Amino acid sequence: MPSDTAGSWMPVALSDDLPSATVLPASIPARSIALWRSQSGCVSAASDRCPHRGMRLSQGFVRGEALSCIYHGWSYSSAGECVRIPAHPGLVPPETIRVAVHRVEESDGIVWVAVGEPAMPPPRLGHLSPIRSLTIDAEIEAIEAAAGGKAGADGLIQLVDYSWIRLLPMAQSGSTLIHVLVERDRNVGDRVTASRTAEAVRRRAETRRKD
Repeated sequence: MPSDTAGSWMPVALSDDLPSATVLPASIPARSIALWRSQSGCVSAASDRCPHRGMRLSQGFVRGEALSCIYHGWSYSSAGECVRIPAHPGLVPPETIRVAVHRVEESDGIVWVAVGEPAMPPPRLGHLSPIRSLTIDAEIEAIEAAAGGKAGADGLIQLVDYSWIRLLPMAQSGSTLIHVLVERDRNVGDRVTASRTAEAVRRRAETRRKD
């Protein structure tokens, strides 16, 4: 992924996969996160553990501008502080009760989460349109070989047989999440072709890993 000396940006999800008032699990190096969008549309990323009993916040729910734990309903703002404890409705939660949060930017249909403190914004990919994501049970090198191309400075892999298709990979523990993108002027048929081609790349990459 594009990075600088201070940190890097991870493409954790597509915007279309995170509607308003929803939460989903995601991951960045060495950490699981709860990625959520408030009712007003603001996207946030928090550590995927409630400090109360350790439940995964990604299994929780969003109401208004807060993310709530499914277990006892403790609620957290986008800044990470606890804003409500249902068992004690008259209590103002102590400032010490909070979850770790990560910087988030959303651009060109992709949700990026910062690791460290990157000095530059995430790559701008306005000339491309994201169509889907999938997880490949292989390392990025095997995906590059299956696609017939290397990741460029912008992190994108260009397919040798379809120069208008790009793969945006993000390494995970033992696997790779890829986002499939096409040039914006492509029609519906081309988008179907891109989706099927990505599936073929997955099969080839996973076969290479087994070999």
